[in-house]
This record gives sequence, C-alpha cells and structure tokens, in this order.
Amino acid sequence: MAAFYKIDKERRLVLSSAAGVFTKEDVLGHMERLSKDPDFDPDFSQLIDFRQVTAFEIGPEDVRQLAERNLFSAHSRRALLVKDDLQFGLARMFEIHRELQGETGIRVFRSLDEALDWIAALDSAS
Repeated sequence: MAAFYKIDKERRLVLSSAAGVFTKEDVLGHMERLSKDPDFDPDFSQLIDFRQVTAFEIGPEDVRQLAERNLFSAHSRRALLVKDDLQFGLARMFEIHRELQGETGIRVFRSLDEALDWIAALDSAS
C-alpha cells in the first residue's frame, strides 16, 4: 500500500501522503479507508503529499475516472503537493476535472508552506 493518511480533527484537516509506485488501486483503497474512518468529516480540508512517489501508474483516463468520485464537500480546500512536472500535470488534470463538476477548492502546489498557507486561509476567512 502506497497511500496513507492522518486526520487532524483539531485543524479539520486530512493529511494524506503517498510513497513508492502509486496506482489507481492505491487511490481507490485510500478513499475507501478514509470514507469508513469515524473521524473523517467531508467538510475537512485535505493536503495530499505526492513528493515521495517514485512512479505513477495512473494515466489520463484513470485521472478522469478518479475525479468523478469525491469524498469531500464543495467547501473543502484540497491542496495537492507535487515535486516534478509529471506530477504537476496529472494533479492539474485532476483539478480541472473537478472544476468541471463545480468544485473550486483544489489547487496544486510545489511548496509545502504555500499549500498549508492556502488551506489555513480558509480558516481565517470563516
């Protein structure tokens, strides 16, 4: 299993990460585990860290299919943290597919600090 998460209830944040070879099955398994976690709240925000992924075995059609599923509310902020251009491209594809479905709270970042600042801005706006 290459996908992990921790729920920070106090900060209303799901911290997800992936490592090694990352597949569509890893994403689906992660979503399944998260949806069944009693501490999960769809209104939480999420930081997904892909910087430890060494290879993506996910193609454009997989990204489209995965973007059709959503666990989070329209009010959540979801920051995708990437390390290279390939990851950036796949993450932007996901962001665009979600935007086409009306979700505007997803952004792709290359800096952890910028991603956390963007998520924290939601709290200060509330």
